[in-house]
Amino acid sequence: MKHARPSGGSDRIYLGFLIGLSVGILTTSLASRIVRRVWDRDVEFFRVVRDIAAEEFVDEVDGDKLLDDALRGMMQGLDRYSNYYGPDELAHLDRETHGEFRGIGVVFRPPTQKGQILFPYPESPAALAGVRVGDTLVTIDGVQVAEMEPGELQRTIQRWERPEMPTRVRGLDGEERDLVLEPQQVLDPTIRHARMVDSERGVAHVSILSFTHRTTGEFDDHVARLKEEGMQALVLDLRANPGGILESALEISNRFIAEGPLLITHTRKERHVTQAVAEKANLTDLPLVVLVDGNSASASEVLAGAVQDHGAGAVVGEPTYGKGKVQTLTRIDGDRAVVKMTTATYLTPSGRRIERSEDGTAMGVTPDVEVAISEEVREGIYRFLSDYDPPTALREIIRRWEESEDLELLSEPPEDPQLQAAVALLTGESLANVASGD
Repeated sequence: MKHARPSGGSDRIYLGFLIGLSVGILTTSLASRIVRRVWDRDVEFFRVVRDIAAEEFVDEVDGDKLLDDALRGMMQGLDRYSNYYGPDELAHLDRETHGEFRGIGVVFRPPTQKGQILFPYPESPAALAGVRVGDTLVTIDGVQVAEMEPGELQRTIQRWERPEMPTRVRGLDGEERDLVLEPQQVLDPTIRHARMVDSERGVAHVSILSFTHRTTGEFDDHVARLKEEGMQALVLDLRANPGGILESALEISNRFIAEGPLLITHTRKERHVTQAVAEKANLTDLPLVVLVDGNSASASEVLAGAVQDHGAGAVVGEPTYGKGKVQTLTRIDGDRAVVKMTTATYLTPSGRRIERSEDGTAMGVTPDVEVAISEEVREGIYRFLSDYDPPTALREIIRRWEESEDLELLSEPPEDPQLQAAVALLTGESLANVASGD
């Protein structure tokens, strides 16, 4: 059976549709050609400038470096947060985001180039190979460590390609031993201090230096240990924390918040609300104070803002930095480089804007209790927070080493009015009794 031909009116509609479709296709094709022509012109412009630099610059020019520098300038021109990371910067970036690096799992006594080990981390390649507190690396594969240039020791360990690294060490007793180390990916802890600061009243202090993919696991492990030691309240220290992996900050926020929004983000195309998951909220009954200052930024502000908006704890210290934008990392060219680009703006659960204005006026998170400190006091606090704290089992060994050689190997907690104010808030002590810190 044949279909009837459409009537005249339908003919005109059908013809109009075909004309519209053809015009649309033609317009799209024309737009595509124009965009391609503009991009071709831009690429040619880059080639011209690159060739001038390569041929006429006073010194020899590395073509790969020219490309990396051009791409870095492109990203940095977008805003103050976007960036491009070339091959030489990837190891540092991976350490910041993944919380691990290639090594043997030790903390060196400064200066590192002397090769003396303050302590090995438990279950690290060094500990498993028999490295002890105070051991000095004498040779690596027959090469004298004492003759290495500054930085060469770390590079040798990080770039070691064979499974085994023959090493000779000298102990504190002067005896030398031959060990076989196996460099691998090891944890670079973002939580270096997790301790009871008032055992009598059960107040613990946990400092997070940045957020990586492994920070949530670190946090959960330390909290479990502190609970066994009698923790009844927590000071969560985010001072000098520049941010990092947003998901980790949200996971830790969720420990204290059982329901409702944790974060609101706006991309170019959509609005998204991250909601708390009740099953993850295992610390909602734990009294909490979050410490912040002017160097607490980005993911740190997400956590502090969520806690403050939900009334899950108090925020103490100084106004935060004011970085309310989210960056996405994209690996390109077979992991040769990474593009970090701003892809969203965020607001706290109540809709507060965090991003500071273009004129530098800070927004950020304003503490519930502001405690100002001098720069001298701040420097002492930062030094302490960044130092690696040894495991409890090794601390006494290091103390005996200090006494036997009259050394100061472990940093002591410094004067800290902000931490004192946080503890006072948790214990009901009058804030008037806290030193000013000026």
